[in-house]
Amino acid sequence: MLKDADPEYFSGIYIVCGYTDLRYGIDSLAAILERKFHAKLFVPNTLFLFCGRSASKIKGLLWEGDGFLLLYKRVESGHFSWPRNSNDLRSMTAEQFHWLMQGFAIDPIIHDITPDHSS
Repeated sequence: MLKDADPEYFSGIYIVCGYTDLRYGIDSLAAILERKFHAKLFVPNTLFLFCGRSASKIKGLLWEGDGFLLLYKRVESGHFSWPRNSNDLRSMTAEQFHWLMQGFAIDPIIHDITPDHSS
């Protein structure tokens, strides 16, 4: 479902960087978003994505206007390329969402630099 989901359906897509204990259910994940990130949870069709230490599993929390939908995805081969360097809540573009669902990194690997001097 997530792989084929139309990102235009979601009013916002957010990724929780770093590690999250995937044993948590709806209430615990919602509490993390409220207390740690001060996120607005009750915006219809807003998707929040979490990843545990094993990058082969993710959970999604989606507010549908009348309740939460908890999504769980485990890939059998490969893993998700998840930003692990911080505990931030980041907004994702539709393009980044597609990249993530296909196993690609959501951050560019090649970075612009300004050299101090030429060779």
